[in-house]
Amino acid sequence: MFSVFHTADWHLGQSLCGFDRHYEHAGFLSWLLDNIESRRPDVLLIAGDVFDSINPSAAAQKSWYEFLAESIRRHPALQVVVTAGNHDAAARLEAPSDLMAALRIHVVGTVQRNETDETDLQRMIVPLRDDRNQLRAVIAAVPFLRPADVPVVTDADDPYRAGMEQLYRELAAAARSVVTGESLAAGIPIIGTGHLHVQGGSETRDSERRLIVGGAEAMRAHLFPAEFTYVALGHLHRRQSFRGGTIRYSGSPIPLSFAETGYEHGVLHLKFDGDSLTDCDTLLVPRAVEMLSVPQSETALPLEDVVQELEALPADTTTDEQHKSFLEVRVRDDGPDPFRRARIEAALADKPVRLASIKLIADTTAASRGVQLDLFLHSAGLNAIEPEDIFVQAHQDRFGAEPDDAVLAAFREIVQQEAQPA
Repeated sequence: MFSVFHTADWHLGQSLCGFDRHYEHAGFLSWLLDNIESRRPDVLLIAGDVFDSINPSAAAQKSWYEFLAESIRRHPALQVVVTAGNHDAAARLEAPSDLMAALRIHVVGTVQRNETDETDLQRMIVPLRDDRNQLRAVIAAVPFLRPADVPVVTDADDPYRAGMEQLYRELAAAARSVVTGESLAAGIPIIGTGHLHVQGGSETRDSERRLIVGGAEAMRAHLFPAEFTYVALGHLHRRQSFRGGTIRYSGSPIPLSFAETGYEHGVLHLKFDGDSLTDCDTLLVPRAVEMLSVPQSETALPLEDVVQELEALPADTTTDEQHKSFLEVRVRDDGPDPFRRARIEAALADKPVRLASIKLIADTTAASRGVQLDLFLHSAGLNAIEPEDIFVQAHQDRFGAEPDDAVLAAFREIVQQEAQPA
């Protein structure tokens, strides 16, 4: 039996609307260390986006290296395979790879060329051996691929997609050759990785950075050759699977936006018998900090109703700042209101929450009026319309009424300032 922890999209160093997430990430890493110690996986596989930024903070990097050191201390037989995602600084992530290799931590951040200017496949092929030097698995460790990383396929309608398919075929063949070169009594798993968007995968609003490269946004699942026993993916933050569960996104370990609060976040625990995937369990990560939305539905409510709901939240002035829930307030957009935030903050004065976002939701009836502005512009023509006329019509469409005198005066002041020579 060979077991794997598959995880991805940690985004260490991420902030939510200006609030630091270090406490939550620390809780996740502590939980993961406990599970590594108790469940003793053979390998921890991290499929990209270790960090949230190409310039991670010193604190984020410290958390990363402390985690790696502690994981090996608690489970000395553990091997770790890490690939870079689109958020990571690939070269920086793999810079200490020679040092890490001594600890059986394998990091692949970039795709490199050999002396004949061909893709260096061998540096992405990671044979995993036990303490008796017996081959247990082979990993095709593929990071996030940019157009320059893939082979050039001439006469292809989509060179990036075709190049990626060729690279995966070459890697599968290279991994297979490692297996056939060994005297094995039974088969072993060949595991591929990727950090990309598979067609049919469910995206998360306001979370994943779109990967539009080479004219392609999403790749078909048949990109991955049949030689792969399993494909461990990163990039999409919702846990999901394809091709009978042999291709999976682990999802992110914590909710990275309010759009992810309904997800179950976890780490996948995979078990292989020979070259067959026999079991996949989801180890759910406890949520260290709650993320609340008021109201809970996407229904647009006026400010008065929202304030009443906020005032009804339980009061508690003793909760530590790092334990306070993150709060997104959803309010119907009834027009400019300079006192909106002040009223919301007053309602939350004694509540154990951190106001992360005030989301204005357009009234559906107002949104349906937007076509009137288009008709207005089309019928009159831009050259024949004064800026104030466009502003008044847009305000009418958005809020269902013309702007009041104060708003009009502010608009005219802006127009006058713009008209003055620089």
